[in-house]
Amino acid sequence: MKFSILFGGMSWEHEISIVSAISLKKILQDKIEYFIFLESTHHFFLIETQNMKSGFFSCGEYKKCRQIEMNLGGFYLSSFFGKKPLHVGMLLNLIHGGDGEDGILASLLDFYKISFIGPRIEACVLSFNKHLTKIYAKEKGVKTLPSKLLGKDSLRNIKSDFPMIAKPNRLGSSIGVHVIASEEELDYGLDCAFEFDNEVLIEPFIKGVKEYNLAGCKIGDNEFIFSMIEEPDKKDLLNFENKYLDFSRTQQAIKADISEELEGKIQEAFKKIYTNKFEGALIRCDFFVIENEVFLNEINPIPGSMANYLFDNFTDTLENLSLNLPKKESIKVSYQYIEKIQRAKGK
Repeated sequence: MKFSILFGGMSWEHEISIVSAISLKKILQDKIEYFIFLESTHHFFLIETQNMKSGFFSCGEYKKCRQIEMNLGGFYLSSFFGKKPLHVGMLLNLIHGGDGEDGILASLLDFYKISFIGPRIEACVLSFNKHLTKIYAKEKGVKTLPSKLLGKDSLRNIKSDFPMIAKPNRLGSSIGVHVIASEEELDYGLDCAFEFDNEVLIEPFIKGVKEYNLAGCKIGDNEFIFSMIEEPDKKDLLNFENKYLDFSRTQQAIKADISEELEGKIQEAFKKIYTNKFEGALIRCDFFVIENEVFLNEINPIPGSMANYLFDNFTDTLENLSLNLPKKESIKVSYQYIEKIQRAKGK
């Protein structure tokens, strides 16, 4: 099976998506048919494999590549003789943040009947917005930390114990996240988060809390493929540098040294979050464990580098998932109702 990687997008995480695509080039190798780059102005470019280097994008060389268009059934190259379809195989949505995780591309891909691996519209809506994620988790019976949602123009008289953590409500990759240790730091910490979103989520910051990451997908009626459970090697806060710059140098994940009981609890929480919403996607859930209780921190519907480093056989996982994508029911339009109205008027 061949995969085509869709990456880029109009997002604060645009560059992370490029890094993820380059990472998958090394993992999937000849399994990749095409790299499709969505630039921030919403033009699609076909990128040759040998050009999948970070400098190729930062210097703007990608603009010399062939542009392609999305249309019914897939992507097309324009030529003198008309539009030529590209046989992309199975499309992998690797666009983090805006466009990829907020539901925009999921809507387009569904509309144009393009098969893809990635979160569908409802999954995007619930996971892209951290406040909605907490509401969803509660309905699924999964605990989360208490929180408060602030708008940019809201009063800042927050009655909460310090330290606290401020996060942009609709952003990932730890961008804009700030730990606020005292009331004197409140305005600065909130301003850091509001720089990236007009809504900010406030949560208690628990120093030294145990954090575990689990990726996986559903490939049958009740059959899941799970990655190993990772315990991130972090200081008090896993910030952007810890998450991406250090990882790009080491390319290692630390397997969590936990009991089978706790492993089972984390997997059960993952299943509750995934089932009936995230089918068709490979996701990563980040959990806190406090006094042996599992709390959902956040859902990563398109995790960095697709969390390939957590799986024993990432390629097989993708192939299994691609054979178990959700099917959208076709609706046949008969116009019987309109015909009845016309006949009634004719009388």
